Amino acid sequence: MRSTNSPAARRAKRRLFKRAKGFVGGRRKLYRTATETVMRAEVYSFRDRRARKREFRRLWILRINAACRQSGVSYSKFMAALKKAGIETDRKMLADMAIADPAAFGKLLESVTA
Repeated sequence: MRSTNSPAARRAKRRLFKRAKGFVGGRRKLYRTATETVMRAEVYSFRDRRARKREFRRLWILRINAACRQSGVSYSKFMAALKKAGIETDRKMLADMAIADPAAFGKLLESVTA
């Protein structure tokens, strides 16, 4: 009786098809196309996990800048004043404060720029 590797191969195939779940047509059902698509999807997800961090940082900076400009201060001047005052809050918290609690953000802005 010859020994085959089918249990392991079946397990590998099942694992791949599980990752291909939600793909359309042959990309989900056919082994070769599913393999290619899953590999490409993983490359994109690896790249975009890093891109997401950059995009959120850009969004936070945009929101902080918009909130600062309402008081006539530029983003860079505000951040420089924060650093000079020794206040170490990250951009995510500042952006959240600018959106959720504009009064508190205004007070922080006044205390730092005055």
